[in-house]
Amino acid sequence: MAASEYHHGEMDIHDQQATWNGFITGSTWGGLILALMIGHAVLAIAIGIHWAVSLGLMTVVGIASGLVLNLSGRWYATLVILLLTGLFVQFMIWLFGVLI
Repeated sequence: MAASEYHHGEMDIHDQQATWNGFITGSTWGGLILALMIGHAVLAIAIGIHWAVSLGLMTVVGIASGLVLNLSGRWYATLVILLLTGLFVQFMIWLFGVLI
């Protein structure tokens, strides 16, 4: 019978633990990135704060979140990429506004 072959605590669960840790890390990062993007949009569009101030505030919130949640250096690299992407998008908006 299969029940007699089972011994509690003897199964190797390293793969399951790695999967779970990856899921939690991905969910945390995804949630934080989504919160930063929505926060920037709300501050810049709905409230009317200048886009650069909003981008700076969300960068500070991202850094603080990384410190509080003890995220790795990859989180800060992601923040830099998000910041540069935001600056590039605003530059393109300015450029097309000048050309039109």
